[in-house]
Amino acid sequence: MAKIAVIQSGAHQYVVKEGDVVSIQNVAGKTGKGTKISFDTVLLTADGDSVKLGAPTVSGAKVAAEIVEEGLGEKKIVLKYRQKSRYYKKKGHRQPYTKVKITNL
Repeated sequence: MAKIAVIQSGAHQYVVKEGDVVSIQNVAGKTGKGTKISFDTVLLTADGDSVKLGAPTVSGAKVAAEIVEEGLGEKKIVLKYRQKSRYYKKKGHRQPYTKVKITNL
């Protein structure tokens, strides 16, 4: 069985294994393709039969990753409309994301 980990980035949790490419929320302060980052908030690690569950995090566990791509997600349309009053507002939003490749668990 492959080695897996559950990491937290922002308000989201991701199940990752070595070699995965994961799209996460934008990582603040770390920019540029090829930049090395590490996730210190590891909630769970599993390697075959041994499972370490954190309370709330596993002490001493780190997950290393490398930034592959940064960009904007697909456009979401926000529409406000009131009938019979000529009120119409349309806005778009594109959420920034960062794709990272997990290099070491």
